[in-house]
Amino acid sequence: MIERWIKNDLTRKRLRRFKSIKRAVVSVWVVVFMLFISATSEFWANSKPIVMSYQGSVYIPVLRDYHPSLFNQDGFVTNYRVLDLKAPGNWALWPPVSWNPFESNETLATYPAPPTRNNLLGTDDRGRDVLSRLIYGFRYSVGFAILVWVFAFSLGVAAGAVMGYWGGRVDLIGQRFVEVFDSLPYLLMLLTLIAFLGASMTMLVAFSVFLGWMRISTYMRAEFLKLRKREFVESAKAQGVGTFRILFRHILPNGLGPLITFSPTEIASNITTLAILDYLGMGLPPPTPSWGELLQQAQEHFTIAWWLAVYPSLAMVVSLTALTFIGEGVREAYDPRKTLT
Repeated sequence: MIERWIKNDLTRKRLRRFKSIKRAVVSVWVVVFMLFISATSEFWANSKPIVMSYQGSVYIPVLRDYHPSLFNQDGFVTNYRVLDLKAPGNWALWPPVSWNPFESNETLATYPAPPTRNNLLGTDDRGRDVLSRLIYGFRYSVGFAILVWVFAFSLGVAAGAVMGYWGGRVDLIGQRFVEVFDSLPYLLMLLTLIAFLGASMTMLVAFSVFLGWMRISTYMRAEFLKLRKREFVESAKAQGVGTFRILFRHILPNGLGPLITFSPTEIASNITTLAILDYLGMGLPPPTPSWGELLQQAQEHFTIAWWLAVYPSLAMVVSLTALTFIGEGVREAYDPRKTLT
């Protein structure tokens, strides 16, 4: 179906090549499913009903906050669990996991608690539902990974374009600058910046972009060096086309190979980076749902809480394996040595 909308023959061949790699196609559907669940987390794991009828009125708590006074409650947050939703005319549709990622199960005697009917994957050391925190944790992980990927690759493409297109002294100075940044130990520098300046989603993305744009700039520099003397570029110059338009409307679309092939691997690497930072206690501030934080708890309670190690590890393995297979499929599709049929 997608091929019908693609006019470029080479792109259509690459798509067919990618589709011939079954594990890559399956991985795409796995990632799409995980992204869908994460983007709609409130509908799958929440302490609020998705929709409910109470005393003749219909409410949609999952999409809108209602003041407790509407339900004769005090305070600032409505507790939907205490409402009499089984009375005649009252009903509620709850999410499959009726816990939000910040809520403790106060009915349990001790934390962490093993899997039960109420907490399918158990709870962490504060009584919070593990499944709920896994679902919401993927949202933060993939959000961080995509933001870093977009901004780091944008900066790297811009730097590579400048060095590759102008060459000469600009390229010489730019390459020395890239070499200095590339020689810095990534994780050590990241931990140092976090220790001095603190951690938040914005700061972590900024630090990761600051330290992670060099690799793609090197590949994009090579593409621009290769393409800058091609006939279509010379023709554009002869027609008086502006430099910016030549760089990003003529050369860049023809040099997207490295950008596309490295993207799945880069996103997987960013997910791993955030998990490592959270595991070390230097990632997202608590009580943000985090796969790395669950693994850190697993280390502390290894002998009594196996579920804290098993389920976050499975989530990491599935997501990273799927992204790796997608990256493999993209590289195969863009490999010029392969016969594209």
